[in-house]
Amino acid sequence: MISLDDVDDGTESPEAKWLLRLYVAGQTSRSLSAFANLKKICEEHLHGSYQIEVIDLLINPTLAKDDQILALPTLVRKLPAPVKKIIGDLSNTERVLVGLDIRSLRPENALRNDDVSGHR
Repeated sequence: MISLDDVDDGTESPEAKWLLRLYVAGQTSRSLSAFANLKKICEEHLHGSYQIEVIDLLINPTLAKDDQILALPTLVRKLPAPVKKIIGDLSNTERVLVGLDIRSLRPENALRNDDVSGHR
């Protein structure tokens, strides 16, 4: 089982390109699930160029004001700009990837049917 007490907020990469802030309320099953899902997504798709900050609003509720947090758990992408938010346990990997702009709905380099034929 993952404990949010064991989270190391800055050790993924000193030159992190992605700054992700996960707001939770204690060590509930949804909070632990959200962190585990986020960690897995980051390891698979961001390859070490990320930093995860876990903010427990039961310990410091005033931090919710800065990012206008209304529901928990909430993931906030601080970097790269612009700021983006995803609410929930992050179990829908495709939704998280699209929401964070890690993967678009339709890849830009995808071939269209009329490009495949080679005829002009």
